[in-house]
Amino acid sequence: MRVLLVEDDPLLGDGIRTALIREGYVVDWLTRGREALEAVKIEPFSLVVLDLGLPDIDGLAVLKEIRRQSALPVLILTARDAVEQRIEGLDAGADDYVLKPFDLQELLARMRVVTRRAEGRSTQLLTIGRLSIDESRHEVTWKGEPVILGRREFALLLELARHRDKVMARPKLESLLYGWGEEVGSNALEVHVHHLRRKLDKQLITTVRGIGYRLDSRVA
Repeated sequence: MRVLLVEDDPLLGDGIRTALIREGYVVDWLTRGREALEAVKIEPFSLVVLDLGLPDIDGLAVLKEIRRQSALPVLILTARDAVEQRIEGLDAGADDYVLKPFDLQELLARMRVVTRRAEGRSTQLLTIGRLSIDESRHEVTWKGEPVILGRREFALLLELARHRDKVMARPKLESLLYGWGEEVGSNALEVHVHHLRRKLDKQLITTVRGIGYRLDSRVA
């Protein structure tokens, strides 16, 4: 999952970014609201973690503009703990709130809930035939047997599974797996797909020549 973190506190932002990367997320970190609004127009983020106290424009204004453009999930991260302020944020389109100071595990859990809700799922376990993916534990089983995957292999499989039977374009997959400033090898995506086919089933992921890849639920 690719996350846009909008937080102007350098220590907190760096800590959250480091923790999320350690959990397997691709994280892009910005400190200003206007930069965030430009970013969500051009990048395929799965979730925005948004602080309200930004230095240029208020986070609620950022939230309202995001909502005007799309249904992209937004998780508010704020020290504003008054009930009226939380209600205002939820009415403006926030999917959930995390109050500062917070526990990292609570933040991670709320991120998973928000994204599951956006996908119309009620549990963290994504099951397609003989394939099961546990998002929170980063565990995969195929035909009942555990499969060990690297961080980006897991992320790629999860994205393909979330959009099963639909063709995922190569540029979009690359942008979901690699954040700003990360170098992407010319054949990096092909290598990840090759490893998934070897560890699961060579027929599970189909190459759509000139476009991208598709996870075939009929094979699972």
